[in-house]
Amino acid sequence: MLDIEELYEGQQVYVIYRNPHTQTVSTIQEALIARHPMDPDQLSLLIHDFYHPIEVDDAIFTTQEEAEGLFQQYML
Repeated sequence: MLDIEELYEGQQVYVIYRNPHTQTVSTIQEALIARHPMDPDQLSLLIHDFYHPIEVDDAIFTTQEEAEGLFQQYML
């Protein structure tokens, strides 16, 4: 799992993403690290054309395999 300090703009990452409409549904999603358009000093996760602020408890991975391993361990 990546630390926030390791992230950089343009980096492709994978996250365990909880569906905002159905809280019991989570999936692994590909995301891009991007500058937030309203706050250029803040890096965000760009998922489904939406900017999500990065928080310290976000599970961010460099590969889909790493994300799947943790997902299998904790979600199933």
